[in-house]
Amino acid sequence: ESAAPPSAINERANVTPVDFSDAASRATPSVLYINSISQGVTYSNWGWFFGETPGRQTQVSSGSGVIFTADGYIVTNNHVVASAERIEVNYNKRVYPAELVGTDPSTDLAVIKIQGKDLPAISIGNTKDLQVGEWVIAVGNPFSLASTVTAGIVSAKGRKIGILEDKFPIESFIQTDAAINPGNSGGALVNKDGELVGINTAILSRTGSYTGYAFAVPVDIAKKGFSDLVKYGIVQRAVFGGRVVEYDYANAKKYDLDTRVENYQGVLLEAIDREGPAMQAGLKPGDIITRINGVEVNSQSAFEEELSYRYPGDKITIAYLRDDKQFTTAVTLVNREGTTEIIRRNIVEAKLLGAHLESTQYGVKVFRIQDNSVFRQMGV
Repeated sequence: ESAAPPSAINERANVTPVDFSDAASRATPSVLYINSISQGVTYSNWGWFFGETPGRQTQVSSGSGVIFTADGYIVTNNHVVASAERIEVNYNKRVYPAELVGTDPSTDLAVIKIQGKDLPAISIGNTKDLQVGEWVIAVGNPFSLASTVTAGIVSAKGRKIGILEDKFPIESFIQTDAAINPGNSGGALVNKDGELVGINTAILSRTGSYTGYAFAVPVDIAKKGFSDLVKYGIVQRAVFGGRVVEYDYANAKKYDLDTRVENYQGVLLEAIDREGPAMQAGLKPGDIITRINGVEVNSQSAFEEELSYRYPGDKITIAYLRDDKQFTTAVTLVNREGTTEIIRRNIVEAKLLGAHLESTQYGVKVFRIQDNSVFRQMGV
C-alpha cells in the first residue's frame, strides 16, 4: 500500500480542530429555562350530569428561552407558553415570574418579559450569511438538563415541513443535525462566533426524541417577530393576495405549462384572491414569480420568508415570467383585513366574567382567568 503524498499529510496537519468552547461560553448565559404552569380540569364519568365539582391538577411543561434585551425581553416558542396560565423563568439559581408579551402561531414564536437589568442579551447574527455545511451549536434544556450544548452542521435552509397549524403559516426552517430534544424548544441555535442564527423549534421523530433531524426558525424572522410583538403586541403580516407552489416538472405539467425547461427557476402562482393585491397588480394564475425586490425566490418557503419581512402598505416589485416573456409589476401589500393599516392588539378586561378577552382571527381568546371566574367553573 502506497503512503499518502507529503502534501496531503501537510494539509491534514494544518487543519484546525473544531472547538465550540468560545461560542458556548458566549451563548449559554443568554439561554434560560421556562416553566409553563396551568390548572387542568378533570371530571368523573358522572360529574357532568350530577354537578360534581371538577378536580384540578397542576400541569407543568418546560422549554427554553433566549434573552434578547438586557432589560428582560425573552424569545421562545409559542407552543412552550401558549396554554400557560402562569409562566416562570429559572435563571441563575433564581425564579422570575414572567409576563406574556405576545405570540405568533404562524412562526411558532412568542415573547415574554421578566423584571431584570443588565441581563446578558445574546449576540444577534443573521440568516443570509449562514451556509449549508456550516457548524452550529444548539443551546437549551433538554429533558430538564439545564444549559446543554450540542453541535452539528446546517443540513439545509428554507425547509417547509408542514408542522404549523396556523391559517397563515410561515415555514422556512433551518435544518440541523445538532441534537435537539424535548425541552430544547425556544433555545438558541448559534454559529461558531456565538451569534444567534435560529430559535430551536421542532424535531422530526417517530419516538419523540432526536433522530438526526431538527429545525429552527431563522433569526431574521425572529427579529421582526420580536420587534412587532414588543411594539404592537401582534406580528404584522403582509398579505400578497395569492398562493404559490413549487415550480417544477410535476406542477408545470399539472397546470399545462411548458415542461421543456432547462432550469425551473422561481415559484408558480397557483391562485389569486379576487380584488386582492396580486390581482390588482395584473398577476394571473400560471405566472412564474422569479424575484421580489431583486431577491431570487426559488421555493415556496423562500417566497414566504421574503414576505415575512414586509409590512402592510409596503410596495414590492415582482419579477415574473408569462409565456416565456419577462415582466415586472408593483404590488402593494395589505393586512389580513385587506387594508394597509398597522394592526394593534386589542385586549378587553371583562370584570364580570373575571377574565381578559382578545379578538383573534379564529374567535375570542380567553386568558388571565381569575379563580372565581365563571370561565374557571366551566373548565375554560
